[in-house]
Amino acid sequence: MFEYTVLAGIMYGLYFGLVGIGLNLIFGVMRMINLAHGDFIMLGAFLAYWLFHLFGINPLIAIAISCVVFLFLGIAFYYIFVPRLLQSKDPEMLSFILFFGLSQVIEAIIILSFGNNQRSVPSSTFGHSTFSILGNRFPISWLIVTIVAILVFIAVYWYFYHTKLGYATRAIMASRDESLVSGINVNRVSAFAFSIGLILASIAGIFSFFMIGAAYPSMGTNLTVISFAIIVLGALGNPMGTIIGGLIYGLAIMFMQTYLSSWSNLLPYLLLIAIMLFKPEGLIGKTVRSA
Repeated sequence: MFEYTVLAGIMYGLYFGLVGIGLNLIFGVMRMINLAHGDFIMLGAFLAYWLFHLFGINPLIAIAISCVVFLFLGIAFYYIFVPRLLQSKDPEMLSFILFFGLSQVIEAIIILSFGNNQRSVPSSTFGHSTFSILGNRFPISWLIVTIVAILVFIAVYWYFYHTKLGYATRAIMASRDESLVSGINVNRVSAFAFSIGLILASIAGIFSFFMIGAAYPSMGTNLTVISFAIIVLGALGNPMGTIIGGLIYGLAIMFMQTYLSSWSNLLPYLLLIAIMLFKPEGLIGKTVRSA
């Protein structure tokens, strides 16, 4: 049982790293907490649901479609709202209000348009087979989600350290003002980074059916809380640190569900309290420079 819990916790942890990394990217670039992050995950899940049931499109193929949809959605949203927020006297507080309102609007629109019923993509989408690790058997869907998460992390790392846009993004995360002075088109780079954050959220949503169950309109709030706990665990403003936070959360949630299942829903809040009390900068927070 212990061995199974650890292995399952690692796979869950990699998925939850995927859940939180987009939120951390947006915070790192703009120093704003996207309180609608979980709702964008929900939208990604609903997009995968519709594509599968209406057109028979496999969730793996749905990734490409979601990248296009959320790229344009992110760019449009950024230019409509974010530059005005950044020019205000208190952009952090106003961003909380804006993103909270956006979260409520998204949830309300989905409920009014499609109802409050749960929707799912069958786990048999990737076949009925299982795979074995050290004698422990897991659904094949878990392996696919784990591979997708790892590939996404590699892509994010490559973006940060091997592309011009990535270098510019890291510069903005280090100091927005210095980036402006050095000639970086901060708005363009930030808009692209914001879109990437939404794309990453949508990919997490596409595979939520196989790791956390059915999708429903109000799932966003809980996912935002979990995402925030994960990025605080790793390091606020350090997207790659989200992987560590996700692994810790995944292992913790599996152990809680195995040995203290009645307390598992409290885990995100307990982790937040613990990290704020003992290491508020996050486990690898020393590597993050302030803006």
